[in-house]
Amino acid sequence: MRRLETRWGILMAMPAILGFLIFTIGPMVASAFFSFTDWTIGASPSFVGLDNYAAMAGDELFWKSLTTTTYYTLGSVPLVLIVSFAVAMLLNEKVRGLAVWRTIFYLPTLVPAIANVVLWIWIFNPDFGLLNSLLRQGGLPASQWIYAESTAVPSLIIMSTWGFGNTMVIFLAGLQGVPRHLYEAVSIDGGGPWRRFWHVTLPMMTPTIFYNLVVGVVGTFQVFNQAYVMTEGGPNHATLFYVYYLFRKAFTESEMGYASALAWTLFMIIMVVTFLMFRNARRWVYYEMAGAR
Repeated sequence: MRRLETRWGILMAMPAILGFLIFTIGPMVASAFFSFTDWTIGASPSFVGLDNYAAMAGDELFWKSLTTTTYYTLGSVPLVLIVSFAVAMLLNEKVRGLAVWRTIFYLPTLVPAIANVVLWIWIFNPDFGLLNSLLRQGGLPASQWIYAESTAVPSLIIMSTWGFGNTMVIFLAGLQGVPRHLYEAVSIDGGGPWRRFWHVTLPMMTPTIFYNLVVGVVGTFQVFNQAYVMTEGGPNHATLFYVYYLFRKAFTESEMGYASALAWTLFMIIMVVTFLMFRNARRWVYYEMAGAR
């Protein structure tokens, strides 16, 4: 009977296993091989060793894309964390129509990625866009937003706060797991809202903050839709994000070998950044059962 159950279990899991091997592991192994070759679509790959990786050192657009992506990450991730955490705290209060408010704040996350980008193209329009209309009504100078080199990335950072719904929901779940007796203890000792936040909410939420931080950094290093649909990497390569540059090398210039090397370089960068975040987490992430780790 156990052998029969094992066979049926393997048989039922086989579609998922085959899908993982064929569509995930297979392409990863192939891209690792192609990263050591000079290969264009329609031709046979020729082995070049580490030449693709060495070429990155002198590739100005590689460094430009890496710098732009890092700039976007350093601006977007903290902003999204702060906004989503603040909204989650508001939605954790007992107010009338709480379910409606939670739905409203989560709805932007459900908007398809391309529809979301098209909407923001109109919002950022320098002539009749919503943001410039509000600025003019307030007597403030208008901005070129994504159409100017100096404001393109900051504009996309502002846009990133639109989809904070998933992060907000995770923060909300974490807030509801904070023991109420800790708040009561602070209140008994005469502590106000600020002390409850600083000495209870923030320490207890550090594991959730750390999780959202890691997910946010990994996600922003792979930003693509905004550059592909809104700016095409411009103006003057101001929004040439790393993944968009990789895409352009692979499917516009047909340099599949170099694009594969770019992909594995990004993988290593994310691995190193994630490792450093985990190493640093023990200094500030608090776990209730074992204190800070």
